[in-house]
Amino acid sequence: MKPEESVDIKAFIDARKMSGYQWLVLALCFLIVTMDGLDTAVMGFVAPLVMHDWGVSRAAFGPVMSAAMVGLAIGALTAGPAADRVGRKIVLIGSVFCFGLFSLLCAFAESPTQLMMLRFLTGLGLGAAMPNSTTLLSEYVPSKSRSLLLTIMFTGFNFGSGAGGFVAASLIPHFGWRSVFMFGGILPIVSVPLLLWLLPESARLLLVRKASNARIATTLGRVCGHVFGGDARFTAPEPVVSAKAPVRMLFADGYAFSTLMLWLTYFMGLLIIYLLTGWLPTLIKDAGLPVERAAAITGMFQLGGTVGAIAVGFAMDRMDRNAVIGTAYLLGGVFIFALGMGSLQSALLPILVACAGFFMSGAQTGLNALAPTCYPTRARATGVSWMLGFGRLGGILGSLVGGALLSLGFSFAAVFSVLAVPAIIAAGAIVMNRVALKFITAPVVDA
Repeated sequence: MKPEESVDIKAFIDARKMSGYQWLVLALCFLIVTMDGLDTAVMGFVAPLVMHDWGVSRAAFGPVMSAAMVGLAIGALTAGPAADRVGRKIVLIGSVFCFGLFSLLCAFAESPTQLMMLRFLTGLGLGAAMPNSTTLLSEYVPSKSRSLLLTIMFTGFNFGSGAGGFVAASLIPHFGWRSVFMFGGILPIVSVPLLLWLLPESARLLLVRKASNARIATTLGRVCGHVFGGDARFTAPEPVVSAKAPVRMLFADGYAFSTLMLWLTYFMGLLIIYLLTGWLPTLIKDAGLPVERAAAITGMFQLGGTVGAIAVGFAMDRMDRNAVIGTAYLLGGVFIFALGMGSLQSALLPILVACAGFFMSGAQTGLNALAPTCYPTRARATGVSWMLGFGRLGGILGSLVGGALLSLGFSFAAVFSVLAVPAIIAAGAIVMNRVALKFITAPVVDA
């Protein structure tokens, strides 16, 4: 009698070269993150025109600008547990349809209140898309190149954010600001049928949810370009977590320490990034430089961050991942401190901003690639999404703290020099995450 074929899903993926379909999954996730970046950034491009058309002051328009951020946090916190329960694919595609639909409806808003509510609803979809793209892709790429491929996917966010500026510049003169929302909404909606057709469900999640061997064989074989025999039996060594609910798993069996370290690191990183990128253009403009110069210098942060993300991901696949991210945060703090010590008129300012972006955004993106490896399949989407959701609070705090410090008369040097402190905290926390792995007590068995 022929013995049945036993296939460890993770080991099977790790032992093979990337198939064309795996590259397609990367491209689809890159597309989703790109659309996410475009719709996240769109308010910044149309806000001046909206305020002018409606006669709204900056202070009164503040809640509209922040509504999507609140939605992002809530969307991230709810989407992870949902994906761990009902599936990565359906929640991910649902999130794309959600932010596309409500972005499209923003084009028909007639008041700041309507726009604020629609941006909040858009944020729910945006917040759900990023963690589920991360989780799904992480479960279909080989471990030896996972960090690099995930960070490449995340560069789509910067690409989308930057492309939004060109889209706005092309559409607004001819069709007005509402056309930008229409573009940002129609693109995700029309991509939904393509995603339904081509995007696979996670084979490891199918196993955890006790799907049939035939369904797992069909899904995994399609993605990896392999035909499994009818007697194939699939396994995946997984920690057995005592908690039932995905959120509780983040704090059970020794995972709590790692969870808290990831949250603290992401919180501090976004606090720095949002404060720096949110207020640097204003400070440069207040120093007497033209607004286009301020925008160009601040754009160096995004440019440096895109290159830094790929470099950090490359290093993470070859060295200790926690140490790589910790070093990047530390060096980011060094360049931000140097930024505060320099002059806004200095010729070195663009270089310092680019270096700060290289290390800070590189570290933050690397953390996105690290998080999926810290949790079992049953709680992986929850772990990633709750880290992102908690980190959004750091982004909100960074925006508020920057404005408060400047209104109290703190100088440019004082504000940016102080940012070295959360960078050091982030570096220490992520290094401690490596120690946290020793506290995990859940035994590993086949799912």
